[in-house]
Amino acid sequence: MRMRKKKHGEERLDACREYIYTHEGEPLENPASVFGKADAPVFLEIGAGKGGFAVGMCSLYPEACYFAMERVSDCVVLAAERAKNGAECGNLRFIVDTADNLMKIFAPKTLDRVFLNFSDPWSKKGYAKRRLTHRRYLSVYFSLLKDGGVLRFKTDNVGLFDFTLEELATVGLTPRTVTRDLHNSPYTEGNVVTEYEANFSSQGVNINMLEVVKPDGFTLEIPEDLRLGRRVYPRG
Repeated sequence: MRMRKKKHGEERLDACREYIYTHEGEPLENPASVFGKADAPVFLEIGAGKGGFAVGMCSLYPEACYFAMERVSDCVVLAAERAKNGAECGNLRFIVDTADNLMKIFAPKTLDRVFLNFSDPWSKKGYAKRRLTHRRYLSVYFSLLKDGGVLRFKTDNVGLFDFTLEELATVGLTPRTVTRDLHNSPYTEGNVVTEYEANFSSQGVNINMLEVVKPDGFTLEIPEDLRLGRRVYPRG
């Protein structure tokens, strides 16, 4: 469902500028420097929505530097206002952009964790390459992650979850954790519930989750359009 345009969105976003990161120049070799730190764990969430997960994670991991990417600026308005009006979130910055431009923002091997929560399944035939767990995007995440870094993915969509497992196997990766019922599994400790997750769970829908650790020295070839950061959505 498309979000209704927020009244005075630009002004509201400007009032939360301390929580917005706009990248210029070369990719960040040390993302923690954005927060005035020389060294700290760096987390990236892709598809932050209204910011509930980001704010919860920042409270749970105050030592980490947390970037939350969301392409819909009206969502970022709500997320940034939540950060500003809620708990202490000095370790949080929102990025208004898409995963297509990640290589322009972060240098390789600079992230400790990447989170994908309830990504668009792009179920229509011919749109597989738009899925954020397609091997195209996996190549980017595992380039940006440090050796030993972790990709964590949650979804209610069984088809997308199966697709993700297949894509991981295709590129030679095996998850360390897989569950098709997160809330009734041993992996609930430390799980921050997203807005979508709470809604689906209240309806009795199971939440699927997997985690993958980047093996030392693991590399994948990155498609040219994603290396250059073009906003291209190929079919197929």
